[in-house]
This record gives sequence, C-alpha cells and structure tokens, in this order.
Amino acid sequence: MKKLINVLLIEDDPMVQEVNRMFIERVPGFAVCAIAGNGQEGAEKVASFQPDLILLDNFMPKQNGLETLQAFRKQDTDVDVIVISAAQDKETIRTMMRLGVVDYIIKPFKFERLKQALKKYQSFKQHMMGDGTIGQEEIDRLQGGPSPAKTDKQIVDLPKGLNQQTLEQIVQFLSGQSLPLSAEETAEGIGIARVTARRYLDYLLKSDQVQMVIEYGSIGRPVNRYQWKEKG
Repeated sequence: MKKLINVLLIEDDPMVQEVNRMFIERVPGFAVCAIAGNGQEGAEKVASFQPDLILLDNFMPKQNGLETLQAFRKQDTDVDVIVISAAQDKETIRTMMRLGVVDYIIKPFKFERLKQALKKYQSFKQHMMGDGTIGQEEIDRLQGGPSPAKTDKQIVDLPKGLNQQTLEQIVQFLSGQSLPLSAEETAEGIGIARVTARRYLDYLLKSDQVQMVIEYGSIGRPVNRYQWKEKG
C-alpha cells in the first residue's frame, strides 16, 4: 500500500484555501494535513505536522512565500515545495527555482495542471525512497529529460495524426508510474481527451514500448490498462 503524502497548504485567502484543499484531495494518495494563512504560521505548522509537501503562495501578509522558502532552506527543513502564485516576474520565479521548488504554478490554474504536478511529485517520491542507486535513464524520466521513445526514427515514422510532443508527454507520464493505467487515467494525468490518449497508447503498444494488462471486474467489460516496459 502506498504511503499517503501529507500536504501543508500555505495560502492567505480562505476561499482559495478551500478550493486548493478540494483539488489536492481529489488526487489519490494526497491529503491536506494542515492549512496556514501566512509564512510564519506555515513555519510553525511544518514543525508540528512534518508534511511531505508544501503548496506555497507568494503574496501573503507577515511573511511572503519567497521569504518563507528562504527561511526553510536556511534551516535545512526537510520538505518539498510547490509554489502556486500569481507572481509572474522572472526574478521571483528564478529565485524560487534556485531554492529548489518542485514546480511553479501560476494562478489562475486548472485542476489538471495541479494534478499533473502532484502525480509527477508522487512518482518522484516513490522512486527516490530508501537507499541504493538509480540509473541515468530513470533520472531523465523523472526530471522530464530525454526519454527512451525519443529517436529520429520515431520522429519520422509517427503515424498521421500523432505528434512527437504529445507522444513524449505520454511516455514521460507512463514511465513514471508504478502501476498500469487505463486510457482515461492517462488522459486525465496529462490533460488530453481519452480518445486521443487511446490512439497514442495503441501506437506505443504496437511499437512494443508498453504492455497491456487486462483488468477483469465483477461487473461490466474488462478494462485495458497500459504499463511502460522497462528496457534492459
């Protein structure tokens, strides 16, 4: 059973707090353990609740998001951070990135964008748990770098109606999952239509890059699920 990822939400607007809380808890494997209205309160709740992940706003009273993140890094606080903010100036974003945020989401945003960030973080956390080593190919997949599917032959030989960018998004998403996914789950994960996801999954199946796992339920038709084939 996967460990639940506890999230601390640091956001000063009560309405946005509630919307973000509902968004977070719509993603399986995540739960909001606490909510703070500013950076100072957030720091106190980090100490009390020890969350795995913080969703951090920037424009807040008393202590803004950037100041809060800088304080966490100075104190070597063991927590990951996703920034969700209306701040779009390059200097702020560069500074946040230098301070090691997992992702940066600009308000307003859609649920699918937050879900994508959370699922990517979930995959990264699962792969990086414990001791041992990890290979370059797996690091590239987790960081969104070169993928096993990106070759000159595939760029030239893609069937009509498929494009390389969407293919790479699906490959990156699938290769980071520990369990097989349906076409609908894949579509939701990257924000495309289910029929589109199915076309790409069929292509990857025919090119022997994914394997199909048929899930039989007690009621209704079986569900086709797809899992990335590990090379080597």
